[in-house]
Amino acid sequence: MRVAAIAVTIPKLTHYTIPSSTIINPLKLNENSEFSWTPLKHDSVLTHSNSGKLAKHWMEYQGINNWEGLLDPLDDILRSEILKYGRFVEAAYQSFDFDPSSPTYATSKFHKNSILIRSCIGETGYKPTKHLRATCGIQLPGWVDRGPSWVSTRSSWIGYVAVCQDKEEIARLGRRDVVIAFRGTATCLEWLENLRATLTCLPDDVVNVVGPENGGAMVESGFLSLYTSGSDTCPSLQHMVREEIGRVLQTYGDEPLSFTITGHSLGAALATLAAYDINSTFSNAPMVTVISFGGPRVGNQNFRCQLEKSGTKILRMVNSDDLITKVPGFVIDNDDTEMTNNQALNVVGLPRWVRKRVEDAPLVYADVGQELRLSSKECPYLCKEGVVSCHELSTYLHLVNGFVSSNCPFRATAMRVLYKHHRQKLGSY
Repeated sequence: MRVAAIAVTIPKLTHYTIPSSTIINPLKLNENSEFSWTPLKHDSVLTHSNSGKLAKHWMEYQGINNWEGLLDPLDDILRSEILKYGRFVEAAYQSFDFDPSSPTYATSKFHKNSILIRSCIGETGYKPTKHLRATCGIQLPGWVDRGPSWVSTRSSWIGYVAVCQDKEEIARLGRRDVVIAFRGTATCLEWLENLRATLTCLPDDVVNVVGPENGGAMVESGFLSLYTSGSDTCPSLQHMVREEIGRVLQTYGDEPLSFTITGHSLGAALATLAAYDINSTFSNAPMVTVISFGGPRVGNQNFRCQLEKSGTKILRMVNSDDLITKVPGFVIDNDDTEMTNNQALNVVGLPRWVRKRVEDAPLVYADVGQELRLSSKECPYLCKEGVVSCHELSTYLHLVNGFVSSNCPFRATAMRVLYKHHRQKLGSY
């Protein structure tokens, strides 16, 4: 086994930081923004084109074959579906009340039924059915509760569940799709949870469902805390997800059905945990797919193996210039063999103090699922932007919208590259 990299979680990398007196809308790029390019317009992608192909092959587009042949070059139907799920994450951000002076801070600004309409993401054919909240599990001193509300807010609105109800959209998709969308980090205590980078074992209820072979599967402590912690007034995110998924299965279980869980940053990590939990809890669960943007690492190699055994399909959008996708901890090469509990970490070549730290603390992670690797540097509109912009959801959607293939990373340069190849081909005759 070879340890490839080490990193430390950086607590301030996006606009979604501890609230201040100046509130920045993380999704709208205006004249004061660092960006000089026009924000992505989702209508630029024909989301209803080739609808017959999507309906017929929807399981391939949901990852049944791990998106083989669809990522490089990027299939246009898959591109439009990725952007569609990105819009659901946009709605989660747009709905969240970022204003610490507001009496509704850290809640949804909109009623459940109007989230998608008032978020201005366009017609989707989906109907939101449940608000979701996450609770911090960190034990803080009592004096914190006497401080500003934005410091002591333990439970906050994190996303929603939406079920496709439009008959035309169901026909286009080839099944009824259920979306769970999560926003990224927004509150002070969520940042504190992000910093808890050591791995911890999965809860007993998940282990018991999956079976004894689950031994050794571990996930990041802070992410697990946000997913499983609850309070006297607010049930855990895990409880809310399980309750709503159970209701959906009871209502629509006889139909062709899919669960698509999507999120950005922290939301991407929670999406992975929720997908694993659904497949582990419900024996009759349909296909579960994760579409994530700019997500950090979540668990160790045994956790990755359990995800694969459960049938969970994960497609990660990764900007190679985004530092968040490189944290937390060490990472194991994807082609390494499965680790057993008795195997020692191969950290030859690392300083002794680092080697000791790895041995004493569970810090070895593994990337999961399939990866669509993007790059801000390859985009003519983003190549000069800073570290912060590389992690923005709007940046990810812009990159997906423009990506062609690994040999031709962006549409704006596609004609130039193709022309060069054409001239080279003519010269070889």
